[in-house]
Amino acid sequence: MTETMLKNGYLAGQLLIAMPMMADPRFQRSVIYVCAHAAEGSMGIVINQPMGNLEFPDILEQLGIQSTPACEKIIVHCGGPVESARGFVLHSSDYDMDGTMIVNKNIALSATTEVLKAIAYGTGPERSLMALGYAGWGAGQLDGEIKENTWLTVPADTDLLFAYDARDKWDKALGKIGITSSSLSGQVGSA
Repeated sequence: MTETMLKNGYLAGQLLIAMPMMADPRFQRSVIYVCAHAAEGSMGIVINQPMGNLEFPDILEQLGIQSTPACEKIIVHCGGPVESARGFVLHSSDYDMDGTMIVNKNIALSATTEVLKAIAYGTGPERSLMALGYAGWGAGQLDGEIKENTWLTVPADTDLLFAYDARDKWDKALGKIGITSSSLSGQVGSA
């Protein structure tokens, strides 16, 4: 990401909810937290796709970081298809060290081994979500996809980001704007 890209635009701190007609299988029923949105491009972290085959202690072991029993509860998510081997921690803004990108007053993003150590040792952020990879869009791409009704947007809240079971986040995000999955149409149209 370029320095310019880190200057957040109007979608930073919002959630994207994939519409039912999402053609890309990597993003079907996805909920993505937008970390940066600028003219040059956008990036976000998918918050509702647990990896299932990789656990947080496994990542710590690969990095030579001692795991603690608390680490066993942390679920690793597939954050998106870009840089899928790189770790990102979406977290509460109470943790702010070198390399932390503050998204808004409540949420930050870190991609350093220091945040992983802090989480392992119990000195990290109060709330966090670990992800490998991120979702990225080129200049104007995300805005175009929203205009094509590929995504709905909804304000994020910390419970939606951190508290709910990943399998429930798509429905909970839709519920924030008064929509149920059964009321959504896979058809796109314009008046």
